[in-house]
Amino acid sequence: MGRTIKLGTEHLSAQDVAEIARGDAAMALGVEARAAIAASHAALDRLAGSGMAIYGVSTGLGAAADTRVSPGDAVIQQRIPLARSVGVGRHARRDEVRAIMAVRLARLAVGRSGASLGTVEALVRMLEHRVHPVVPMTGSVGEADLAPLAHIASVLIGYGEAELDGTLLSGAEALRRAGLTPPALGAKDGLALVSSNAASVGVGALAVVDARRALGGLLAAAALSFEGYRANLSPLWPNAVALRPVPGLAAVAEAMLGACAGGDLARPNGVRSNGARRLQDPLSFRCLGQVHGAAVSALAAALDAIELELNSSDDNPAILADDALSLPNANFDATHLALAFEGLGQALARVAAAAGERIMKLMSPAASELPRFLAPVQDGRNGFATVQKTVSALVAEIQHKALPMPVALLPVADRVEDYGTMALGIVEKTAEIVERVRLLAAIELMVAAQACDLRGGVTLGQGTRTVHAAVRAVVAPLGDDRQLSPDIAALDGLVASGAFDVPFALPAGRP
Repeated sequence: MGRTIKLGTEHLSAQDVAEIARGDAAMALGVEARAAIAASHAALDRLAGSGMAIYGVSTGLGAAADTRVSPGDAVIQQRIPLARSVGVGRHARRDEVRAIMAVRLARLAVGRSGASLGTVEALVRMLEHRVHPVVPMTGSVGEADLAPLAHIASVLIGYGEAELDGTLLSGAEALRRAGLTPPALGAKDGLALVSSNAASVGVGALAVVDARRALGGLLAAAALSFEGYRANLSPLWPNAVALRPVPGLAAVAEAMLGACAGGDLARPNGVRSNGARRLQDPLSFRCLGQVHGAAVSALAAALDAIELELNSSDDNPAILADDALSLPNANFDATHLALAFEGLGQALARVAAAAGERIMKLMSPAASELPRFLAPVQDGRNGFATVQKTVSALVAEIQHKALPMPVALLPVADRVEDYGTMALGIVEKTAEIVERVRLLAAIELMVAAQACDLRGGVTLGQGTRTVHAAVRAVVAPLGDDRQLSPDIAALDGLVASGAFDVPFALPAGRP
């Protein structure tokens, strides 16, 4: 077992969520979290007993908020997730389900939901025993991810479907085999389990972790492309960066110059026989610092948005024990998160466009002065020619997925809910962009390593030598034509594994 993350005791990060979702990190309620949850629930019981109107406790939900119901009715709370289990479409992956559960627990641990300690502990046990609900991902408009969370809550109370040890079971059977029992729901537990943007935040946490790794891999690939192309490093020099220090540029420039240090390309004095070939390179090379830097900045903004969400409450109503108050609010709105991930998707699309063009330039004799398609023998061999089609398809898909979601949606709940962020859909499409950017990084690594091999007679930098060796450890140079999909998959896995986190990992926080 790995480390145990104590909720309520330490700041929760996106990396923590990824380790819970994909690794062996465990999650537990700290003493402070238990006390906060218990205090909020006790305050809710007192407020409900006073006859106060409390949304979702003594009233209906959505358009039925003007309808009074009996507070503390466990059947009503059970109906809330069952009635909202309306998701369709693809099922969340296991790591996504675990991330969503972890995020909901983190926000319940803040102690502002009014949920009972028993129900929160039951969700902890379900995560710990690896009972993974089947969660269809289409059904949220971004004003609390009601449908995805309802499918999780339904399994917790013995309904729905879940996966346990690779077997698909009814929710009740999965709990039974795991030795778990459904909790007795408290006065707001049904609502507390579903009223959160935990699906958007959970999938988003995984996406930013993956995006940081993909950008590191792509920066390693770009450095190797600079070596293979013999591109000019002067736009990355400190005095060039100082002229207009746009966000992210300095971090990218430092990583690139560090990678090329000790090699021919890093020698000063402009164009040399073994250094840069041209005074001015195509913009996909020349503007690398600015384009990649913008992506680093966008990633930092998305990470900031995720970690704000991980360590705060989005419950409506919030139950504030210290103030003895049930506070209706709009903290379920995720406009800031949606915009941050739209920005990240747009930034990654620009990085992808530049990466695709660098790959094409390396294969063009007119641009690189290397053999066409980097085939070492020019006797009709294919080389990397048809890889260009894969690159073109990936870049096109990325551009399509980077298009923004609609701002105006069909109103729901008898037009009471007349605005929505579509945060979950935005986060999902950004995660899909990240996967394709990582594949582009794999292809650029493969192509750039071949370009370096064919260039000959040059000394690579300290960092680029390491990158080249890592590529060659899993993919052989291309001689005779062969299937290249396995090579791309191997390099994709290398990037995903974090092989290029050092020295190419960029700042985890705002640059």
